[in-house]
Amino acid sequence: MIAFGPVPSRRLGQSLGINNIPPKVCTYSCVYCQLGRTNKMRVERRAFYDAEEILEAVQDRVGKAREKGESIDYLAFVPDGEPTLDVNLGREIELLRVLGIQVAVITNASLLWRDDVRQDLQKAHWVSLKIDSVNPEVWRRINRPQGSLRFETILDGMLKFADTFKGELTTETMLVEGINDDGGEIERIAYFLGDLKPDKAYLAIPTRPPAKETVKAPSEQTLNIAYQILSKSVGCVEYLIGYEGNTFACTGSVEDDLVSIAAVHPMTDEAVHGLLRKARVGWEVVENLIANGDLTEVTYRGRKFYVRRPLKGTRSFGRRQG
Repeated sequence: MIAFGPVPSRRLGQSLGINNIPPKVCTYSCVYCQLGRTNKMRVERRAFYDAEEILEAVQDRVGKAREKGESIDYLAFVPDGEPTLDVNLGREIELLRVLGIQVAVITNASLLWRDDVRQDLQKAHWVSLKIDSVNPEVWRRINRPQGSLRFETILDGMLKFADTFKGELTTETMLVEGINDDGGEIERIAYFLGDLKPDKAYLAIPTRPPAKETVKAPSEQTLNIAYQILSKSVGCVEYLIGYEGNTFACTGSVEDDLVSIAAVHPMTDEAVHGLLRKARVGWEVVENLIANGDLTEVTYRGRKFYVRRPLKGTRSFGRRQG
């Protein structure tokens, strides 16, 4: 499903998600990724959907949400892979802006060394760049990038983009215990952020089931130290460490809502119950989805999550142009 939600976002309020990349096409295979290990590593941009198809799907979802009285603060590109791999991204943002809702893009920043990617992102209202490390060795260990990517050019691309972007620029740093949470590493990140000058820097920890089971969040003491260090370089630093809430929208078909949200946004037991109450249906809906192989239940850090099972088949996108 191209459009899903609205879903609660810790940064964007009520966000209607846009899935412009099929699973799981990405430039990275991050150890903490909630979508699992990347099975289609690539760096070449291409078209996956027609830009007009994206617009139509989002318009339909926006209409259904408004019929239900659901608010939407942002249209957010948060797909099953890296959104900037979509060569139509700039055109899609242009089309979506006519809906009168701000457009956000959450990117791992790995392709910002490309002029065309920076130009596409200039059209968004809000952009988040991932900066988990400024140390090449740590970057490779935590983000597990595609082999042809060069870290120095990525950092340079971020600085070029930040120098010209007119919207709200934020960064996200995911801290993983034993990989990028020591004081020296955080000091280096802070120094780079001082040059980048984002409007806000977020410190995150894994809160959903990660690709690598050994991934753990750092201690509260480590988080506090990281916060203090980053605050010396960035005017506004915020934690991104809590669960975002259970105010998921119901737009008509609760089965479609559950599957589409869980495909990119694992839902807790409480969130699923809340959505079922809105739709006035019982838990048997979830049981049927699990029995049919659409959902599965996993446990992480003592909390139950419901996620979409990986698709057994792969859709061919070769015929799509735009």
